[in-house]
Amino acid sequence: MNKNIKYLEFLKSKSVIDPNTGLTTIPALNPMLYSHQADMVKWALRRGRAALFADCGIGKGPMQMEWADKQPHECIIAAPLAVAHQFVREAQKFGIDLSYAKDQSGITKRLTVTNYERLENFHLEQFGAVALDESSILKNYSGAYSTWMIEAFKNTPFRLCSSATPAPNDVMELGTQAEFLGIMTRGEMLAMYFTHDGGDTSKWRVKGHAQAAFWTWMASWAVMIRKPSDLGYSDEGFVLPPLHMHEHCVSVNAPSSGFLFAVEAQTLQERQSARRDSIGDRVAACAALVNATDRPFLVWCNLNAESEALASAIPDAVEVRGSDTDEHKEQAIVGFLEGRHRVMISKPKIAGLGLNLQHCSDMAFVGLSDSYEQLYQSIRRCWRFGQTKPVNVHVITAETEGAVVSNIKRKERESEETYNNMIDHMKDLNAASLHGASFRNKTDYAPTSTFQIPSWLKEII
Repeated sequence: MNKNIKYLEFLKSKSVIDPNTGLTTIPALNPMLYSHQADMVKWALRRGRAALFADCGIGKGPMQMEWADKQPHECIIAAPLAVAHQFVREAQKFGIDLSYAKDQSGITKRLTVTNYERLENFHLEQFGAVALDESSILKNYSGAYSTWMIEAFKNTPFRLCSSATPAPNDVMELGTQAEFLGIMTRGEMLAMYFTHDGGDTSKWRVKGHAQAAFWTWMASWAVMIRKPSDLGYSDEGFVLPPLHMHEHCVSVNAPSSGFLFAVEAQTLQERQSARRDSIGDRVAACAALVNATDRPFLVWCNLNAESEALASAIPDAVEVRGSDTDEHKEQAIVGFLEGRHRVMISKPKIAGLGLNLQHCSDMAFVGLSDSYEQLYQSIRRCWRFGQTKPVNVHVITAETEGAVVSNIKRKERESEETYNNMIDHMKDLNAASLHGASFRNKTDYAPTSTFQIPSWLKEII
């Protein structure tokens, strides 16, 4: 074989190829969808493997179900704990035939929803489509589990990722979802578009000369939207009411461990100790707020001891704990939604993703973790499109937890800057893509000059 041809084939194999795997003809969609939702679903069906990065309340649930319903294969939807049953309730509203299953034996319909933790109980090779609700959850799992999911669905023609916080800390986190969709591995994405920021190997930024190429690449497989007008649609019905943040700082008189007086915690161990030492005071402050009203109230905590103390201090509250059965979690959440329980107490990692709790407009955090994503997502359970009242969020911390509060505020500023940057770069590209424009899905090798192979290398090859 001619060596030049062989070398050209080698170069061709290194080009980034990402062909569409979706539908060429899109069937009529559910008339209950808003215009922006219908167009995003059509685009995702044509694309086959796509991401819908839409803010809370934009309608990711209905869009995922409509996408699943209109593609031709059996589909499994993976959702966070306590959210899967919400899909079943929403499906009934939209007339979509979908059921919940814990394992393979429970499958009764073409469309199945389950929890992330139960995916291993299914014969995943039988599904021609998979949708990940709150897909940023991938980064929270161990590397082994994420790798298993990527491998398990690598040949699935229809794949959909959906999240309001696809990259809560850094745009480099988009790589995990791009790899799941089969667009490009995370390592390839970093090598092609990113560079280390100075000497800190944990910080990456998009290369200056690669900015346009990176966002064009992103827009070829993902749509990002915080409100319909980001894509040129009307915001009618999608204007959020005011959000009021109330900070409550509990005084601490007892000396911090190892000190003669109370001091602000700095290290992780000190912060954990400060939270435990101030549980009683923080719980009392929260109970006073919640018990002073008869309105629905959502209370977030991080420790089991906090949850137990809150349940004792608030008479008409229901706890949703990680150790509860799925049946109890579902009954408690539905009971809160239907008004049988006025107050719900839970942790952000249990009920802070995906749930639609717009009937409630008051919430409290009995302390904070260091995760801004958890704070953002938990607030968005109530402050989301469809909420008609101003939302009041009470953050109750001890004065010794000041480092946690400042850390969260810093992450909030950085996250807002990141998302605004992403929206600004992608909104015109996304709008054009939804309305028919196509972006290249291939990085071609286009040589402009002849390369002369050295004589010593010719002998090797």
